Amino acid sequence: MSFSPDWLALREPADHAARAPQVAAAVFAHFAHRTQMTIVDFGCGTGSNLRAMALHLPLSQTWRLIDWDEDLLAAARTRLSAWADDAQERDGVLSLRKADRTLVVHTQKADLARDPGRLLEGVDLLTATAFFDLVSADWMDGLCDALAARKLPLYAILTYDGHEVWSPSHHADDAVLAAFHAHQKSDKGLGLASGPDAAAHLTQALQIRAFHVVSGMSPWRLQQGDLLRQLAQGAASAVTETGAVNPAEIEAWRAARENSASCEIGHVDLFAVPV
Repeated sequence: MSFSPDWLALREPADHAARAPQVAAAVFAHFAHRTQMTIVDFGCGTGSNLRAMALHLPLSQTWRLIDWDEDLLAAARTRLSAWADDAQERDGVLSLRKADRTLVVHTQKADLARDPGRLLEGVDLLTATAFFDLVSADWMDGLCDALAARKLPLYAILTYDGHEVWSPSHHADDAVLAAFHAHQKSDKGLGLASGPDAAAHLTQALQIRAFHVVSGMSPWRLQQGDLLRQLAQGAASAVTETGAVNPAEIEAWRAARENSASCEIGHVDLFAVPV
């Protein structure tokens, strides 16, 4: 599964605002003694995660941005170059300066369905945003085995937890949400996706493998605007694909939701460190 650069740009401010501050603080404190580190970012999109984290991590950083979509990787290089105070690119590798941080950024197209552990060598932290709800429980278990074998921390941000509150309410909310969750659990390329069960499964899988897990809620709290409208349209499209809700009901729900005053979409952040 892939997403458009425009959609990712639209949601980036909401993503950054939603991050659980206590979880982020635990991540940054864990690496505060370091002068340099290497981070790998699964499903990196256009590099939003780097932009959110870089100024809170050690002065010298190497990032490996991993995605299946070459267009997103190209967009990541463009947007990171524009974000930086200074940017140089050579042979596809970015050298960036942002405030007092220096960053070397590698972008890599990779199929995460095949042995993701092979991408974890020589790194200090694995991170991923809005990712684990798209993968299967078995895939998460395999990744957790790889993390445990390497004693590698994980920072997982914005894993969807199934909690949604739209205002004002609509009589089709429950039916639409149930169908949306069913669609979420379809195969997105990494097995039958865990959808809203992902955060609980990931937490348990890590704890079983002797990781200490810090978690916190990271909900989107959206007001009427383009992101809310596109979210409603995307949800309606997904529900239509399931065939579980009458098309007229979906259309009525979509029309109402595009003009909703607000909505809250639940997520969970977690930071896991091997004990």
